[in-house]
Amino acid sequence: MGGRGGNGIVSFRREKYVPFGGPDGGDGGNGGDVYIQGDSGVNTLVRFRYEKEFRAERGAHGKGKDMHGRGGEDLVLKVPLGTVVRRETDSGDVGELGEVLVDGERLPAVRGGRGGMGNARFATATNQAPRVAQDGESGEEAWLLLDLKLIADVGLVGCPNAGKSTLLSSVTRARPKIADYPFTTLEPMLGVVEVGHATFVMADIPGLIEGAHEGHGLGLDFLRHVERTKVLIQVVDGGADDPLSDVRGVEEELRLYQAGLETKTRLVALNKVDLPDVREQAEKLKKELAGLGMPVFVVSAATGEGVDELMKATLDILTQERADVGRVSPEGPAAFKVFRPSPEHAKRGRRRRGSGGG
Repeated sequence: MGGRGGNGIVSFRREKYVPFGGPDGGDGGNGGDVYIQGDSGVNTLVRFRYEKEFRAERGAHGKGKDMHGRGGEDLVLKVPLGTVVRRETDSGDVGELGEVLVDGERLPAVRGGRGGMGNARFATATNQAPRVAQDGESGEEAWLLLDLKLIADVGLVGCPNAGKSTLLSSVTRARPKIADYPFTTLEPMLGVVEVGHATFVMADIPGLIEGAHEGHGLGLDFLRHVERTKVLIQVVDGGADDPLSDVRGVEEELRLYQAGLETKTRLVALNKVDLPDVREQAEKLKKELAGLGMPVFVVSAATGEGVDELMKATLDILTQERADVGRVSPEGPAAFKVFRPSPEHAKRGRRRRGSGGG
């Protein structure tokens, strides 16, 4: 909610030996606005789960001697990068205000009320002593809908308890909750992976189940974070009853949620090879999974076996994709526009530099 504007005041100049001093009531200050600001130090929107109402500071009232009230302080709400901001109108319609993608970027969300005018503003030749002033206006009120879509290079997807959180904790300093029951991870977690001198950001997307694209198992809350990733690593529980079916099920949920997700570069990490039963059939499972057309890596997130090879392959793919983005198409415009002086301007510049005395 925007801050209310301060009231104008009715006041008259009162000084000794100054008869008919006239009106000198000042204006009220404007109420503060509400802004949404991206902050790289904020990771979740959990604050807004418990705190629902926010109000910017109201403007100060005007005073005598033509002193205007101070404007109210703006209210800045900090959100993670990748937050989409929508605003609900009085009619119930929802319009998108924008998206914060850069640290420090601000979106104006709600405007504060205008301050009222003091009686000095109403003085005229025929009304030299007005006894009227305006009240400050109320600030805007609006419901803001915040939707976080994480900005990560790599997303870990898979069924619940496949070992995604364990894999993230083994290659980054992130410390997600790990337990032996489904949906241990309730919110996506981010971590920075270091491979040699290179780094990339990896996100642990909570487990997907059948019907996730329709909201089952909080699927819609999870799947939206997959949209921004460049590469997906599907972590498969090698000890599951049918690992191949699990992979196909997650692939189907991605396809049904949004067209195009199934075209993202994807790798398969056959996890839990440290278990004897999984190790015995690892090669057989690898051949079956390879039939889906995705590179397969046999790993153990718990012991670290095969994880380095998986991270190096992921970095190679990211490096190639970044190079493809920066490459200029022979038919398209140049990626960077270069401005150079015309030949005539270049000649004039050389004459000016060489015209000084020796």
